[in-house]
Amino acid sequence: MFELNPVLGRDSILVGHFSLCQLRLINDAQFPWFILVPQRNDITEIYQLVEEDRQQLMAESCLLAETLHDAFSATKLNVAAIGNQVPQLHIHHIVRYKTDPCWPSPIWGKLDAIPYSKEDLAEILQKVHSLLSDDLTLPSDGAELYY
Repeated sequence: MFELNPVLGRDSILVGHFSLCQLRLINDAQFPWFILVPQRNDITEIYQLVEEDRQQLMAESCLLAETLHDAFSATKLNVAAIGNQVPQLHIHHIVRYKTDPCWPSPIWGKLDAIPYSKEDLAEILQKVHSLLSDDLTLPSDGAELYY
């Protein structure tokens, strides 16, 4: 059974499931910031995934990246698999704007997170759910109840 790293669980909200990955929203309202977490245990690097999972991860990442870029009118979309602090493989997808508080620098370690209000969380979850409804299974833990 898949186990999510507790830090990822603490810092993010489950949005839904693609066929391979959990889609999670980082609970920081300063940036539309999502992560894909392949539901495979003991994987820290992309190359450790079997070929089929690597291809599926790329497909899910590209779908998410294009959707976020268009839906949020991004100046740039930062996509990265870093894992220096949380070794479980997870791929960041961060919508960036020239007007965001860290532009053009990376966002890591720059600002304390500002959690979403209940209303803002409901809005972003509803937006993403509606845009990805053909590919995303909604969580059964109540996240969809925010809207």
